[in-house]
Amino acid sequence: MSSALVFEIQSFLILILMFYGVKNHAKRKKHMKIMSSAMLWDVLLILQIELTRGAIGKASKALTNPMILNIHVSIAVSCVLLYVVMIITGRKVIQGNNELLPRHRLIGRITLALRVLTFITSFFVTQ
Repeated sequence: MSSALVFEIQSFLILILMFYGVKNHAKRKKHMKIMSSAMLWDVLLILQIELTRGAIGKASKALTNPMILNIHVSIAVSCVLLYVVMIITGRKVIQGNNELLPRHRLIGRITLALRVLTFITSFFVTQ
């Protein structure tokens, strides 16, 4: 089994975990554990890809890379940055600041959409 297939399977499982976490949004503690696990796994997946493929070195050559690779990297980096925002706002919601809940939900939807796009574009960059 190729490393690309292993990464794609992991990416798909991370998405399933994220959608399961969204489904359990009303059970805040469970939601938090599921989503934290998914985000951690996603960051670990990025580290795996870096260690096996030197992804950061390839991504840093933006001027010579194919456009789809630059798009994929931009979406993936945005997704990880939004994970930080989700963790910060999520912790505040868990602590009782429900004013942030609408913002947390909106950013969560954007983050999930970007994660789906990262998954889709990954098929084009591994060709």
